[in-house]
Amino acid sequence: MTKISGVDKSGAVEVSSMTNKGRVRAILGACSGNLVEWYDFFIYAYTSIYFASLFFPSGDQGSQLLATAGIFAVGFFMRPLGGWIFGYLADTRGRKVSMIISIFMMCGGSLMIAVMPTYETIGVAAPALLLVARLMQGLSVGAEYGTGATYISEISTPGRRSFFGSFQYATIIAGQLLALLTVTALQHTLLPEELKAWGWRIPFFIGAVSAIVVVYLRRSMVETASAKDMKRKEAGSIKALLKHKRAVMLTVAITGGCSLYYYTFTTYMQKFLVLSVGIDAGTVSFIMTSALVCFMICQPFVGMLADRIGVKKSMLIFGGLAALLVVPILTVLKTVSSPYAAFALVMSGLIIAAFYTPVTGVLKADLYPASVRALGVGLPYAIGNALFGGTAEYTALTLRTMGVESYFFYYVAALACVTFIAAMLMPDLRKHGYLDGNGTVEENTGFSSPGAALEKSGT
Repeated sequence: MTKISGVDKSGAVEVSSMTNKGRVRAILGACSGNLVEWYDFFIYAYTSIYFASLFFPSGDQGSQLLATAGIFAVGFFMRPLGGWIFGYLADTRGRKVSMIISIFMMCGGSLMIAVMPTYETIGVAAPALLLVARLMQGLSVGAEYGTGATYISEISTPGRRSFFGSFQYATIIAGQLLALLTVTALQHTLLPEELKAWGWRIPFFIGAVSAIVVVYLRRSMVETASAKDMKRKEAGSIKALLKHKRAVMLTVAITGGCSLYYYTFTTYMQKFLVLSVGIDAGTVSFIMTSALVCFMICQPFVGMLADRIGVKKSMLIFGGLAALLVVPILTVLKTVSSPYAAFALVMSGLIIAAFYTPVTGVLKADLYPASVRALGVGLPYAIGNALFGGTAEYTALTLRTMGVESYFFYYVAALACVTFIAAMLMPDLRKHGYLDGNGTVEENTGFSSPGAALEKSGT
């Protein structure tokens, strides 16, 4: 159970004594970097349709987009390394230090892409450098999510953790939305030829410059990790983390279905509406912008609902609805011609996602003690996200080129079933979690037998 008392050598303060203004300022610092990092990460996906031919000149548009999607996916595979390195840093040196370093790395990757020469200028070095930039960004995002979720869960108060946690995903969506709005604005101010030639670089410059503001905000953040926890022998240790193997399994299983579903209805949806549904790119940008605004607004309200019903029930609702409805939604969406019908179907998919997005960060943080919390949230999440979320677009495009795009719909449904099962196995964290419960997560998951759980609890 997390307890921060007084002010210690780490600079940690007693969270319960913080004013609402101080708590809001702390969450703003955490979430501002979250917004910028995800803006930088998603702007690649939204502008790739313009620069794909500049870095991969051979082949048709489909093969060029597949190549850029491959590099997008590779960026995800750096996340486990980022979750490990920065999880260790956050658990042993503090959440604040980890979050400041991560924002510098993300914006360094964006600056690289903004000034990068094309294939025509430097040949095969161009896609190679693009890969390096994406690897840097993947490392950074792997750091940001775990540490950010940990920080927000620790700075929030009992009974309102999902509400405060909702702002992490709200700013992830806001970053994605800001990326989409930036591209939309460029589409309306530049000619298609200008966008393809140099206009696509502008969003990357914006992301890089935004780091200055974020670093300033994060410098004033309070530290939530206590010196006592950071000096523990098990702090940031993989060996210590593996003692919480059931929590790790739950984190990976929940992340797999959630991230695949999320990227299907956000990142890949942009291309799906253009390539498979046949709606023009400008209209698609408007549809996705409107849908993401509504999705973002939903976050705190569903977060408040989750605080009332519990994160377990909220996750069961998501997993059940996603498993049952994702195939019908995507199948019907492929046949529509009206942008209004397309918006309604995309929005229905996002409303289902809203049952998991506000709670997932706090949920994972609640599975681990403070000494390995950032590592426990960041590393297993990054593994699940890399395996399933990061490959979503590449898998969908590959199946589409093979003429079996509908297989992808069933793949998403199957992973949603896995998440539903994981939610069933998860204990009631209000009783057994580390933040507000008695810290008996391992003894009360569905992975252990009921008899063993009763014996260990002394009942």
